[in-house]
Amino acid sequence: MSERFVTTYSMWSLFRNCRKACEWRYVNELVPLKSEHCLSFGSLIHECLEKWHRKRDLAMVLDHIDRSLSGRSSDECQKADWHLARAMMTGYASTYPVEDFDVVFLEKTFEGKIVNPATDSPSRSFVLAGKVDGIVCVNGKFYLLEHKTASQMDGDYLEKLWGDFQVCLYAYYVEQVFGIRIAGIIYNILVKARLQQSKGETEAEFEVRRADLIAKSKTGRTSATRKMPESDADFQARLAAKYAEPGMFHRETLYISRDQFDTLRTDLWELTQQFLDCRRRRVFYQNTSYCFFYHRPCPYFALCRSNGSSNVIENFYEHKAAHEELREEPVEVEDIPVF
Repeated sequence: MSERFVTTYSMWSLFRNCRKACEWRYVNELVPLKSEHCLSFGSLIHECLEKWHRKRDLAMVLDHIDRSLSGRSSDECQKADWHLARAMMTGYASTYPVEDFDVVFLEKTFEGKIVNPATDSPSRSFVLAGKVDGIVCVNGKFYLLEHKTASQMDGDYLEKLWGDFQVCLYAYYVEQVFGIRIAGIIYNILVKARLQQSKGETEAEFEVRRADLIAKSKTGRTSATRKMPESDADFQARLAAKYAEPGMFHRETLYISRDQFDTLRTDLWELTQQFLDCRRRRVFYQNTSYCFFYHRPCPYFALCRSNGSSNVIENFYEHKAAHEELREEPVEVEDIPVF
């Protein structure tokens, strides 16, 4: 099995969206030097949630945030992430002081066969690997625990969960590899507060505002004072109040139909055949509709535009092995989940 090409949901998702982008990442193993901010924040929260569900030690989680964002004193982006992550995890710990599930596994990796649904024969070229956020037990039934950080949560967001191909795929493979029947998925949703720390105003900005107020005043005077920067403590207090509001944390349970497994097996097999054809012909076509799909350039737009220029690769990309998300960190004895 180890001689077969290891694939993941992320790879097949990218292949479906744009085959050229998939080639850049998973065949040529290139990644941009500058990672997307939203992805790095989501990864940090996933790490925090794993630590919280292992030990339920908030101080340890907050210390991890401090160490992960050690450059916050000189980096405004890190400072904003630091504020948000600390407030989010503090609010999460307060919202779920006890759980109604038992933790079975956390950050569990798997690797399984990709099977031809027509013949039940395993692929000689590919296997599928992944990592689940968690497997939990509720009243004797097992569920996947899937963490999500969302900019907002509404009916449309929850409706989209029904089409979450990734988690359904993971449920199927967890059943095959570990022999655990998965009843459904518990989506653990944490909403990102949109509050921003006030920077106050400079002396020059204050003088402009003051002059404008005086000009509009009938008395020719104003009691306005300069707006000072919001302190970290005041901003944390404002964030804490936000995370005490309803709707900032949500759990949604979806149940799995066995028919979904049949569909995804067929879809996955078809993707493998298309990939083999691309690799055989050495043609991974571009889907130009995907170049600005998220209202920003695809991470590989510069490569496609330059036709794979070596100068672009040297200055903006680096070689990095695929599927780094599958790497398992060693778990100390004291980090075994607390039931």
